Amino acid sequence: MKNVRIPDTDLTVSALCYGTADLGTRISEADGERVMAAFLEAGGNFFDTAHCYAFWVEGGGAGVSERTLARCLKRLGAGGSVVATKGGHPDGGEAYPRPDRYLAPEVIASDLDDSLERLERERIDLYWLHRDDARVPVGEVIDAMNREIERGRVRHIGASNWSIDRIEAANAYAEAKSLRGFAASQVQWSLAVPAWQPGPDPTTRYVTDEDALRYRGLMPVTAYSATAGGYFSAADRPDHPGETPINRARKQRAAALAQQIGCTPTQVALAYLLNQEGQVIPIFATGSMAHLKEAAGAANIALTPEQVRWLREG
Repeated sequence: MKNVRIPDTDLTVSALCYGTADLGTRISEADGERVMAAFLEAGGNFFDTAHCYAFWVEGGGAGVSERTLARCLKRLGAGGSVVATKGGHPDGGEAYPRPDRYLAPEVIASDLDDSLERLERERIDLYWLHRDDARVPVGEVIDAMNREIERGRVRHIGASNWSIDRIEAANAYAEAKSLRGFAASQVQWSLAVPAWQPGPDPTTRYVTDEDALRYRGLMPVTAYSATAGGYFSAADRPDHPGETPINRARKQRAAALAQQIGCTPTQVALAYLLNQEGQVIPIFATGSMAHLKEAAGAANIALTPEQVRWLREG
């Protein structure tokens, strides 16, 4: 698997990122470790987790994902891997109670304390602010995160589920103050358009066609829900939340192209992201060796700009 460098950082990461939202819950620790070992053997080195993962499932609280990831990497002797985690998530109810101003500096500092302890690390390679809160000025956020960088607890910072406008405002503030700004964005992006648009949760975002154009010269994107929850893996998914006329047509085109070039539709969906004009690192999550092999194979698929456009537009 090829590696890519995140511009303006010292981070060189694999073209695919292993997501751990389900690690230790829906994906058992044993299955996850087996897949992670194979991912490392294939050249993978980039892992993504979060302070909140995965409070929404039974047994998913108290940082189970971060703790499980730390144990697996330790046993695999992969302590030098690039690990990203996230803090600053809004209230999750009884399972994950949060302060109202969840991006306040003291809240972020507390989240970071927890994550460092759970991950058994002195410093986080890439620290994402999980959701935006427009009530908190970007200057306050950037100042707080630069204090953490100065303390040596964070190497680089990223914005997860932030609008491009807010990212640009934050980075403009950072540049004016000679501070470190956001190095990357994490947002939902897939060949399948999210069925929930514009969304029941205003703090979650997905990449629109307009966003894709703006990201080209702005910063890399790590794309979560990159395969739309397995939408492209079966011929008919009438019960899938992504089953819309637009997505059905895109799925048919992915299947046709997969047959033409000798791969799977899921690999085409991942290759669609990997072959964008801007730098995109798809996040995938699985406890299956077969699914890992499928995902890793997508990293070797080269699509032309015309094929990428055809998958999107027809």
